[in-house]
Amino acid sequence: MIRENTFSKVPEVTFLFWTIKIAATTLGETAGDAVSMTLGLGYLIGTLIFAGIFIIAIIAQIKASKFHPVLYWVTIIATTTVGTTLADFADRSLGIGYPGGALLLFCSLMLSLAIWHRTLGTISIYTVTSPRQEIFYWITIMLSQTLGTALGDWASDSLGLGYGYAAIVFSSLIAILAALYFWTTISRTALFWATFILTRPLGAVLGDFLDKPVSAGGLALSRYTASLILLLFIALCIILFPQMAAKNPDDKVT
Repeated sequence: MIRENTFSKVPEVTFLFWTIKIAATTLGETAGDAVSMTLGLGYLIGTLIFAGIFIIAIIAQIKASKFHPVLYWVTIIATTTVGTTLADFADRSLGIGYPGGALLLFCSLMLSLAIWHRTLGTISIYTVTSPRQEIFYWITIMLSQTLGTALGDWASDSLGLGYGYAAIVFSSLIAILAALYFWTTISRTALFWATFILTRPLGAVLGDFLDKPVSAGGLALSRYTASLILLLFIALCIILFPQMAAKNPDDKVT
């Protein structure tokens, strides 16, 4: 009997995936700050704007019958931008600070993963094949992006690491997770989510490094310029390097 292969509506997790993910999270930081800070709309208005884009992207993603690289990465970018403004709103406008914001978001993320696992029995990306699974997936993604923003700001600002040292710290942690992936049998699902979360604070500090003043340790690039460069880089990656839908490794021909 031939068992039909099941393909997820998310891409294969390869080096290209992580490259685009880091670029997308960096874009989320620069674009989010461009709207909330450069345009002066504030964190609440910025969050409402990006939340609207996020909802539209999610609806389009769920209605799609299969994996579409452009649609998928547009949705990821939408989660990073709303995550940026939402984290800034929680940390700064609500006055709970980076530690409080990070703790609140961490608990929310763990709760999302727990409910997802309890409801469907797995949080593996290879099972993201139906609207119900996608809703859990994208809620978890959005929370992880928001948490990552808070962690990045906390490390670079509150802990005084600066953008350069904070980037080194998060890059090192990601490298450790990569080593665990290649040389241990630790759950691939757990390693995926840990890496996914850590790429967001890395993108946050890289975004701040690009657009913050030289006096603050940044390169003082325009947020619009940095966002455009990152958007073009992501577009080129999608065009030049085709991506396939992730296939459940448990599916076999018998």
